[in-house]
Amino acid sequence: MLLILTLMLNLFQQPSSLYDFTVKSIDGKDFYLSQFKGKKVLIVNTASECGYTPQYADLEKLREKYQDKLVILAFPANNFGGQEPGTNEEIKAFCQKNYNVKFPVMGKVSVKGDDMAPLFQWLTMASNPDFTGEIKWNFEKFLIDENGHLIRRFRTKVVPMSDDIIQAIGK
Repeated sequence: MLLILTLMLNLFQQPSSLYDFTVKSIDGKDFYLSQFKGKKVLIVNTASECGYTPQYADLEKLREKYQDKLVILAFPANNFGGQEPGTNEEIKAFCQKNYNVKFPVMGKVSVKGDDMAPLFQWLTMASNPDFTGEIKWNFEKFLIDENGHLIRRFRTKVVPMSDDIIQAIGK
Protein backbone atom coordinates (compact mmCIF):
# COMPACT_ATOMS: atom_id res chain seq x y z
CA MET A 1 0.00 0.00 0.00
CA LEU A 2 2.81 2.41 0.90
CA LEU A 3 4.56 1.64 -2.39
CA ILE A 4 1.39 2.43 -4.36
CA LEU A 5 0.92 5.70 -2.47
CA THR A 6 4.55 6.69 -3.09
CA LEU A 7 4.23 5.93 -6.81
CA MET A 8 1.02 7.96 -7.04
CA LEU A 9 2.62 10.95 -5.29
CA ASN A 10 5.56 10.81 -7.71
CA LEU A 11 3.14 10.98 -10.63
CA PHE A 12 1.68 14.24 -9.34
CA GLN A 13 4.89 15.98 -8.28
CA GLN A 14 5.50 19.20 -10.11
CA PRO A 15 8.93 19.66 -11.65
CA SER A 16 11.11 21.90 -9.52
CA SER A 17 13.78 22.70 -12.10
CA LEU A 18 14.85 22.24 -15.69
CA TYR A 19 16.81 19.20 -14.55
CA ASP A 20 13.60 17.24 -13.92
CA PHE A 21 12.94 17.02 -17.67
CA THR A 22 13.99 14.53 -20.30
CA VAL A 23 13.08 15.50 -23.86
CA LYS A 24 13.65 13.93 -27.27
CA SER A 25 16.53 15.06 -29.46
CA ILE A 26 15.98 15.78 -33.14
CA ASP A 27 17.18 12.19 -33.70
CA GLY A 28 14.52 10.77 -31.36
CA LYS A 29 16.87 9.90 -28.49
CA ASP A 30 16.33 10.73 -24.83
CA PHE A 31 18.04 14.02 -23.99
CA TYR A 32 18.55 14.68 -20.28
CA LEU A 33 18.44 18.35 -19.38
CA SER A 34 20.19 17.59 -16.09
CA GLN A 35 23.43 17.40 -18.08
CA PHE A 36 23.49 21.22 -18.06
CA LYS A 37 23.81 21.71 -14.30
CA GLY A 38 26.11 24.65 -13.66
CA LYS A 39 25.41 26.41 -16.97
CA LYS A 40 22.78 28.85 -18.06
CA VAL A 41 20.39 27.52 -20.69
CA LEU A 42 18.47 29.52 -23.29
CA ILE A 43 15.43 27.63 -24.56
CA VAL A 44 13.89 28.88 -27.81
CA ASN A 45 10.79 27.69 -29.65
CA THR A 46 11.76 27.83 -33.31
CA ALA A 47 10.27 27.51 -36.79
CA SER A 48 11.86 27.20 -40.22
CA GLU A 49 9.34 29.23 -42.25
CA CYS A 50 8.87 32.25 -39.98
CA GLY A 51 9.87 35.86 -40.54
CA TYR A 52 12.00 35.49 -37.40
CA THR A 53 13.83 32.37 -38.63
CA PRO A 54 17.02 34.40 -39.29
CA GLN A 55 17.37 34.55 -35.50
CA TYR A 56 19.00 31.13 -35.88
CA ALA A 57 22.12 32.99 -37.10
CA ASP A 58 22.24 35.19 -33.98
CA LEU A 59 21.54 32.19 -31.74
CA GLU A 60 24.61 30.53 -33.27
CA LYS A 61 26.68 33.71 -32.68
CA LEU A 62 25.46 33.79 -29.08
CA ARG A 63 26.41 30.13 -28.63
CA GLU A 64 29.87 30.73 -30.03
CA LYS A 65 30.52 33.80 -27.88
CA TYR A 66 29.24 32.37 -24.57
CA GLN A 67 29.70 28.62 -25.00
CA ASP A 68 31.71 28.36 -21.77
CA LYS A 69 28.68 29.38 -19.68
CA LEU A 70 25.59 29.13 -21.89
CA VAL A 71 23.79 26.31 -23.70
CA ILE A 72 21.18 27.07 -26.34
CA LEU A 73 18.40 24.56 -26.99
CA ALA A 74 16.05 24.93 -29.96
CA PHE A 75 12.60 23.36 -29.84
CA PRO A 76 10.92 23.42 -33.26
CA ALA A 77 7.15 23.88 -33.02
CA ASN A 78 4.38 24.14 -35.61
CA ASN A 79 1.92 26.04 -33.40
CA PHE A 80 1.95 29.38 -35.22
CA GLY A 81 0.71 29.65 -38.78
CA GLY A 82 2.01 26.20 -39.76
CA GLN A 83 5.53 27.65 -39.97
CA GLU A 84 7.31 24.44 -38.97
CA PRO A 85 5.68 21.83 -41.22
CA GLY A 86 8.79 19.67 -41.70
CA THR A 87 9.76 16.37 -40.16
CA ASN A 88 12.58 16.19 -37.61
CA GLU A 89 14.93 15.07 -40.39
CA GLU A 90 13.95 18.02 -42.59
CA ILE A 91 14.31 20.47 -39.69
CA LYS A 92 17.77 19.14 -38.84
CA ALA A 93 18.91 19.44 -42.47
CA PHE A 94 17.45 22.98 -42.72
CA CYS A 95 19.27 24.16 -39.58
CA GLN A 96 22.60 22.74 -40.70
CA LYS A 97 22.38 23.85 -44.33
CA ASN A 98 21.06 27.38 -43.79
CA TYR A 99 22.53 28.39 -40.43
CA ASN A 100 25.27 25.84 -39.62
CA VAL A 101 23.65 25.38 -36.22
CA LYS A 102 25.94 23.72 -33.68
CA PHE A 103 23.66 24.00 -30.64
CA PRO A 104 21.27 21.13 -29.86
CA VAL A 105 17.99 21.08 -31.75
CA MET A 106 15.32 18.96 -30.11
CA GLY A 107 12.53 16.97 -31.69
CA LYS A 108 9.49 18.91 -32.81
CA VAL A 109 7.08 19.71 -29.94
CA SER A 110 3.91 21.63 -29.25
CA VAL A 111 4.42 24.79 -27.18
CA LYS A 112 0.75 25.65 -26.60
CA GLY A 113 -2.65 24.04 -26.58
CA ASP A 114 -3.93 20.72 -25.28
CA ASP A 115 -0.86 18.82 -26.52
CA MET A 116 1.70 21.26 -25.04
CA ALA A 117 4.97 19.56 -24.10
CA PRO A 118 5.48 19.27 -20.32
CA LEU A 119 8.65 21.40 -20.46
CA PHE A 120 6.71 24.28 -22.01
CA GLN A 121 3.88 23.86 -19.51
CA TRP A 122 6.48 24.39 -16.79
CA LEU A 123 8.17 27.31 -18.59
CA THR A 124 4.95 29.21 -19.21
CA MET A 125 3.55 28.65 -15.72
CA ALA A 126 6.74 29.30 -13.74
CA SER A 127 6.86 32.73 -12.18
CA ASN A 128 9.61 35.02 -13.41
CA PRO A 129 10.36 38.75 -13.33
CA ASP A 130 9.22 39.30 -16.92
CA PHE A 131 5.88 37.58 -17.50
CA THR A 132 4.10 34.24 -17.43
CA GLY A 133 1.49 32.73 -19.67
CA GLU A 134 1.04 31.46 -23.16
CA ILE A 135 3.70 31.71 -25.83
CA LYS A 136 2.57 34.26 -28.41
CA TRP A 137 4.79 33.37 -31.40
CA ASN A 138 7.91 31.58 -32.62
CA PHE A 139 11.33 32.44 -31.17
CA GLU A 140 10.29 33.26 -27.62
CA LYS A 141 13.26 32.73 -25.33
CA PHE A 142 13.49 31.37 -21.78
CA LEU A 143 16.68 31.85 -19.78
CA ILE A 144 17.39 29.27 -17.10
CA ASP A 145 20.03 29.86 -14.41
CA GLU A 146 22.87 27.53 -13.37
CA ASN A 147 20.54 25.85 -10.84
CA GLY A 148 17.84 24.99 -13.37
CA HIS A 149 15.40 27.80 -12.52
CA LEU A 150 13.70 30.14 -14.96
CA ILE A 151 15.05 33.66 -14.46
CA ARG A 152 14.09 35.61 -17.59
CA ARG A 153 11.75 35.37 -20.54
CA PHE A 154 12.00 37.32 -23.76
CA ARG A 155 9.39 37.79 -26.47
CA THR A 156 10.04 37.08 -30.13
CA LYS A 157 11.24 40.55 -31.11
CA VAL A 158 14.10 40.50 -28.58
CA VAL A 159 16.97 39.30 -30.76
CA PRO A 160 19.52 36.83 -29.34
CA MET A 161 22.45 39.27 -29.44
CA SER A 162 20.45 42.06 -27.76
CA ASP A 163 21.85 43.89 -24.74
CA ASP A 164 18.93 42.56 -22.68
CA ILE A 165 19.88 38.93 -23.31
CA ILE A 166 23.63 39.49 -23.02
CA GLN A 167 23.18 41.31 -19.70
CA ALA A 168 20.92 38.52 -18.41
CA ILE A 169 23.57 35.93 -19.34
CA GLY A 170 26.11 37.97 -17.38
CA LYS A 171 29.08 38.78 -19.56
